[in-house]
Amino acid sequence: MPTEPLTGSPSGLPAGDPFAAIDVVGAPRELVALGGRLDPPTLLSAYRHGVFPWPATGGHQAALERSARRLARRGQVPVLPGDDADEGLVPWCSPEPRAVLLPDELRLSRSLRQRLRRSGWHASLDLAFDDVIAACADRADGTWITRGMQEGYRALHRAGHAHSVEVWDGDRLLGGLYGVQVGAVFCGESMFHRTADASKVALVELCARFLDAGGVLVDVQQDTAHLASLGAVLVHRHEYVDVVAQLRDLGTRLDPARRPVARLARWRRSAAPDEHGAAVVGGPA
Repeated sequence: MPTEPLTGSPSGLPAGDPFAAIDVVGAPRELVALGGRLDPPTLLSAYRHGVFPWPATGGHQAALERSARRLARRGQVPVLPGDDADEGLVPWCSPEPRAVLLPDELRLSRSLRQRLRRSGWHASLDLAFDDVIAACADRADGTWITRGMQEGYRALHRAGHAHSVEVWDGDRLLGGLYGVQVGAVFCGESMFHRTADASKVALVELCARFLDAGGVLVDVQQDTAHLASLGAVLVHRHEYVDVVAQLRDLGTRLDPARRPVARLARWRRSAAPDEHGAAVVGGPA
């Protein structure tokens, strides 16, 4: 969905834009701020400035929270106004380096093209956002997608800024992903699969729809072997923040139609696949 420019406030800062006053590029660590609320204005402000919330979970949660509070007391990390009693001090992060995908350079292996061609699956947009975020949070090893995070992104979805992609076998949800759109940038948050390759198919579907809509960049945050196999590359934080600033106010509207994923296997491929038989998605044939 297109985003609207944020308007000014009497204080001289953009209304509802707390990250406008934070030096994200110059932050000495990935943690760039603490506190604030997981509400739509704060979340949208974060993504518009290259930042996302990343609550600590698991066995190291208590130690990480103590460390964060120590940094805040020393004035080494900005603290946003407001807080969420259930979430505590929310950590806001901007990785260095940052992993991103260019939708028109997505790489498809032979096996993934075969899955697209033969599976009979369909994909949709925003048809089951609540189910997708709940499935992404359902992890045996724990999750950073807390109840407050889920509520915040559901509210952002209702406001038209957060989207989900679903992969279906008939009426059965096989996999999907969700994230936040800021103009011509889509910031991926999490994905899940219940069947092999379903999350990869969701990502290919996202890139296809986003490219069709005029999207330029998909943020995948962290570098993994899975994402690198699909063509993710690393950029410096200052490069990412600069690109987001250039693209965040462009009107880009995703098509919500339910579509067969088999069409993606017929996309134009590069003339010279790599040594692994991978092809570069470049648009419909």
